[in-house]
Amino acid sequence: MGAFFNCVSKEIKHILRDNRTLLLIFGLPIIMLLLYGFAITTDVKNVRVVVVKANMDKDTQRVIDRINASNDFHVVGMAHTPQEAKDIIRRQKADVAVLFSSGFANHKYTGQAGVQVICDGTDPNTTIQQTNYLRQIVVSGLMNAMQQDLYTIRLLYNPQIKSIYYFVPGLTGALLLLFCTMMTSVSIVREKETGSMEVMLVSPVHPFLIIASKLFPYLIISEFVQMLNLIITYFVLEVPIRGGIASIMLISTLYAMVALMLGLLVSIVVKRQITAILTCSSVFVIPTIMLSDMIYPIESLPEVIRHFSTIVPARWFVSAMRKIMVMGLDLNAVQQEIKILLIMLVTLATLALASFKKRLE
Repeated sequence: MGAFFNCVSKEIKHILRDNRTLLLIFGLPIIMLLLYGFAITTDVKNVRVVVVKANMDKDTQRVIDRINASNDFHVVGMAHTPQEAKDIIRRQKADVAVLFSSGFANHKYTGQAGVQVICDGTDPNTTIQQTNYLRQIVVSGLMNAMQQDLYTIRLLYNPQIKSIYYFVPGLTGALLLLFCTMMTSVSIVREKETGSMEVMLVSPVHPFLIIASKLFPYLIISEFVQMLNLIITYFVLEVPIRGGIASIMLISTLYAMVALMLGLLVSIVVKRQITAILTCSSVFVIPTIMLSDMIYPIESLPEVIRHFSTIVPARWFVSAMRKIMVMGLDLNAVQQEIKILLIMLVTLATLALASFKKRLE
């Protein structure tokens, strides 16, 4: 074990001496989490509404005031005809147009009232979000007091419908994967480039101890990075952490070990640091974003891609994090995710040990 701790001490000293490595370890996760945490959102905000005032009366005005009073929509102007409203949208002066049918006031409580919404359908996802939000506001404006009592919506876990609750677990998964794979792969490839790997390969140290000594420091640092992510998530991004911190860290540790093994496999295959960085950033990060349910729901993917996503470790980490962090469940609710990550860890560790060579080619 003395040789193992000597190798660990060597790796820690190298990390502390390398300012670029320290910047990647502590600077990159913070910058990326803050940048993407605030930038990636599907929340409906600052939607510009133009109202066609051909059939205006005091009742329709009440509904319009309701739209304008919301935090997400604001009326930017009036149009005399639907065509004029379309022209305003075409010139990108407004996002949505609202047109009330004739006789709106007389039929608004009979279910026959007509409200037409004209939207820019260039971005389908945004359009759907805007129309759904607007429909809720209009419907609540049409109902009388009795009907409002019969129409209630209860939102669990995310009552304010903030998309950041959905994205943050995926962001932490992408950051951990990027950090662990890149740091591990670059660390071992650097040893190859400088020639110090030769000394390790001729030493009487078992390959498992050599691998463990390279992974152990980055596993400890990944724990610190994840704790830092949770602090930023809670205090800066204002995402609640309803589950136990111990459960979150257990899942994070397991996932980090899988990511470290992926980085080790990369280091065995490539021979240059720049190649290792490009491989980790392209081969692993892109599938993590696309196939982990971070942004795009797994259920909406084609069947073949949906099955392929099962081999992406981040998919199971993100699922477990949402259950624990957002929903407040315990480890019993994420047994499937834990089992799959354990299988991945054992498989990758076996491949890494089998591929690691005791002598340079």
